[in-house]
Amino acid sequence: MDDRQASDARPRSAVSTGVGLVGLAGFALFYLAVRYWQLDAPWVPLAGLAACALPMVAWSLLVDRVHRNPTVGIAWDTAPRRWSDALDTGLVKLAGLWTTWGLIACVYAIGRWYWTDGYLYAMRVMAAALVPLVLLSVPYVLWLDRRLVDREDGAWAFGCWLLAGGRNVDPALSPKIANHLRSWAIKGFFTAFMFSALPGNWGNAVTIEPSMIRDDVVALAEGLIGLMFLIDVSMGTVGYLFTLRPLDAHIRSGNPFAQAWMAALICYPPFILMNEGGPLYYGEGQLGWARALSDHPLLQPIMGFTLIFLTGAYAWATVAFGLRFSNLTHRGILTHGPYSITKHPAYVAKNLFWWLSTLPMLTTTGLTSDAIRNCCILGVINGVYFWRAKTEEKHLSADPAYVAYADWMAQHGPVAKMLRAMRGMRRQAEVVPAE
Repeated sequence: MDDRQASDARPRSAVSTGVGLVGLAGFALFYLAVRYWQLDAPWVPLAGLAACALPMVAWSLLVDRVHRNPTVGIAWDTAPRRWSDALDTGLVKLAGLWTTWGLIACVYAIGRWYWTDGYLYAMRVMAAALVPLVLLSVPYVLWLDRRLVDREDGAWAFGCWLLAGGRNVDPALSPKIANHLRSWAIKGFFTAFMFSALPGNWGNAVTIEPSMIRDDVVALAEGLIGLMFLIDVSMGTVGYLFTLRPLDAHIRSGNPFAQAWMAALICYPPFILMNEGGPLYYGEGQLGWARALSDHPLLQPIMGFTLIFLTGAYAWATVAFGLRFSNLTHRGILTHGPYSITKHPAYVAKNLFWWLSTLPMLTTTGLTSDAIRNCCILGVINGVYFWRAKTEEKHLSADPAYVAYADWMAQHGPVAKMLRAMRGMRRQAEVVPAE
């Protein structure tokens, strides 16, 4: 391969295509079983997570052999340290880890929103998992510490700070402590949110019936859209749960920029600004796609299946992460699937979906002012997601792998090619023929 061919090659993705596909297949089989046996129990969403996660873990270890990646930082081929040595540092790590979990539990206990609506389900799940997690963390931390190349991770640094009473700690540990706390704040906040969304998404996704193709296209579209969102939430929840180093799915870094946190948090409860009553709520008096196109028997199903396609693209962007999905983190650079088309496929699909599903320019009041207001507010929301994208790029650009991917996308990405073609056509149109 010459230099030109090498530069044209898409950078290698940190995640294989296969891991997401087997997770999706596991979920599909479980979903069909739920439909066939008409299962309706609180454990169904959790079993759905297992149906996604177990095939992906097996594929990652047996096929992709991710535990052998250099980024894992585990010395598999050398003799492990003695258990007594692991105990010395392991106990410090457990002190840091358990204190971190305790802080997250305090936030859950104090935050009133965690004890209402869907969050109640999340709190019950996490309360039931607490004791098993504490017990399992002991052998896991000690086993891992025997083989880690760099034992002085964030949990260890935070444990040292705690045991020293916050005094006389090496200043070099401060960045590790900060990254540790950022990473667990992200995991604690978003894991609870993802769990809270699971029951409702399951309820929406199991309403699909084959007869809807003939009798109710709108209900079919809404059911399939619900199914796409369920896939997204299920795969995303697995990503937050499996931040494990032996799977190479650990968090390399949490986004350190305040702008990134602000842009992300205003999109999620309890800080969300887009819900009804919020300053960025754009649904006042909207007709919506189904009502607006109710008198158009051809356009309505076309729009319905367009929305299904967009939510499918949104879910695909999450499936592509495999075990590594999470907001505000760096867990390896993806370059395959939808990420070979655009750097932000989920944001593109989500924002297009909002415009087409709500049609904000069409209102029940018929007032031009309402239409303009809704369109302007949705435009601001589009700007929020552009802001999120830029803060994520700023974070990931510290990794040369992302710089290489961004450079490749600028040269070979479909959007970049389309823009270059449009500029070329414009230049040709501006050429005045010689007389």
